[in-house]
Amino acid sequence: MRTERQKIIERSLVSEGSNVMKQKKRIVLTGGGTAGHVTPNIALLPLLKEHDYEVFYIGSKTGIEKELITEQEIPYYEISSGKLRRYLDVKNFTDPFRVIKGYAEAKHLMKKLKPDVVFSKGGFVSVPVVFAARKYNIPVIIHESDMTPGLANKLAIPKAEKVCCNFPETKKYLPEGKAVVTGSPIRAELMQGSRERGLKLCGFSEDKPTVMVVGGSKGSVHVNEVIREALPELLKRYQVVHLCGYGNKDEELENKTGYKQFEYVKGELRHIFAAAEVVVSRAGANSICELVALKKPNVLIPLPLSASRGDQLLNAASFEKQGFSFVVKEEDADEPFNAETVIKAVDSVYSNREKYIEAMEKSNAYDAVSTIFSMINDIASGNA
Repeated sequence: MRTERQKIIERSLVSEGSNVMKQKKRIVLTGGGTAGHVTPNIALLPLLKEHDYEVFYIGSKTGIEKELITEQEIPYYEISSGKLRRYLDVKNFTDPFRVIKGYAEAKHLMKKLKPDVVFSKGGFVSVPVVFAARKYNIPVIIHESDMTPGLANKLAIPKAEKVCCNFPETKKYLPEGKAVVTGSPIRAELMQGSRERGLKLCGFSEDKPTVMVVGGSKGSVHVNEVIREALPELLKRYQVVHLCGYGNKDEELENKTGYKQFEYVKGELRHIFAAAEVVVSRAGANSICELVALKKPNVLIPLPLSASRGDQLLNAASFEKQGFSFVVKEEDADEPFNAETVIKAVDSVYSNREKYIEAMEKSNAYDAVSTIFSMINDIASGNA
């Protein structure tokens, strides 16, 4: 019996006809700056390759996307990139020239690669790519993860054919007729983790539950500090695996029983997720969508307004309202963010973990990979 995923894909492929000699379709993927702007693109790769797409990636010269995409063995092209800031910074005087240079480089790549469609996951490196695609009438699909579009996507959205989003509430911020609620593409490999391998990787036992702490691809100094302050109490009841970000290891804790720290993990991530009963995480949209897909009870610590535009606060509030998450705010006048607050949150989520799992199981789960591939294929085939 055909699955819904198969039906979605078949509907988009039927228009291609039976001519096997037809030239391969070409797609440019773009997005970068953080892992959250890259991993959804990676999630699409297996289906794109399965259906014989030629896939190219355009990213920055120094961003995390270069490392992540190079491992996928697809062609990677670098362009200059600059950040567009709303605040005063000396780089505001130099970055516009990088953006202009990046646009010229992106135009050259569009003429060279001749893609049928561009899929953008956002980040400032994507803006010149989207504008260059529009210059040559190449259709663009954008994915916006957060509740409200960030500045890069705000600039790019007018150039897009369609805008995918995670939250129904996001549609009111997008042009009518462009928005499609798809959810976030989740890497299939994340669903294939082994609890046994995860425990072994961390040197943990089955005797205590495991708490996984995720600071994001760049880590979070404040969250790392508070977690480490809470360790003496947490380790009485839990084992803690801590993804602390590059350069954020504490060498004094390297051999502490029941505690394992990694700067960053790749293929092993699925096994660590499988071993965890509770996850403590920032509230980036892609990360929290992974938590729901994996049905992991969680404590969310969204970036505060002092360090962001407030998108993670909105994401966390939505998940808390739906019963998926326990939210702890760094800037809270009623309850300070400290070790005691985090300990209480972890204890509460672990005690009520079945309630959180039940809420996530009842959620409307989107097969984002199939839905977005169908959209890409329709537009690349000229059938949109």
